[in-house]
Amino acid sequence: MSETGSEARAQILNGIRRSLRRGELAGPAREAVEARLATPPRGPSVARAQLPQPERVALFCQWAETNNATVVRAAPGEVAEEVAAYLARNNLPARAAMAPSPLLDRYDWANQKMLALRRGRGEGTDQVAITGAFAGIAETGTLVMASGPDHPVSLNLLPDTHVVVLREDDIVAGYEEVWARLRERYGKDAMPRTVNTITGPSRTGDIEQAMELGAHGPRRLHIIVVRE
Repeated sequence: MSETGSEARAQILNGIRRSLRRGELAGPAREAVEARLATPPRGPSVARAQLPQPERVALFCQWAETNNATVVRAAPGEVAEEVAAYLARNNLPARAAMAPSPLLDRYDWANQKMLALRRGRGEGTDQVAITGAFAGIAETGTLVMASGPDHPVSLNLLPDTHVVVLREDDIVAGYEEVWARLRERYGKDAMPRTVNTITGPSRTGDIEQAMELGAHGPRRLHIIVVRE
């Protein structure tokens, strides 16, 4: 964190302490907080997702479809072809903004001559985004996206259609495993700025209790689960 950011954080925390009429943590209280941060306690796990990996992958796909996403299983060599086919099946333009992720480079995009890809962040004019995912959560069919140079957050939110390439190996049982993976991959003081959890397409029932897709983000979510 920059010096300016540290000063701003200190001002905010000092303001909270003053409102609570508390000083800075010291002694046993500080030691207890530091011990908790060093070894975070693990929350409860949902029993339905404690399965062998093949069954866990199947459960993820089941819940993702229940939540109005579409799901296909594919081998690595079929990913780019499936993206092009999905766009054609849904009468969507063969153009997409794709995350500049090395994990997506392994797929044969060059062989899809009719598919025009632009690497970078999402723009207001983009109709389709293609990204990877940090993890998939079997217990709810949820995708987890970690922001960074290789995954601009705008790709999750702006385009009307979001195509996600998810490796089977990245499907975990529950949320607690995601937090452990994040700590392991990024480490202390280096966590991603944003972690988005996505369960199906964007939707709301606020207007006359009628379900409306695409209210705050993509109205279509297509997940390609890749057999590694």
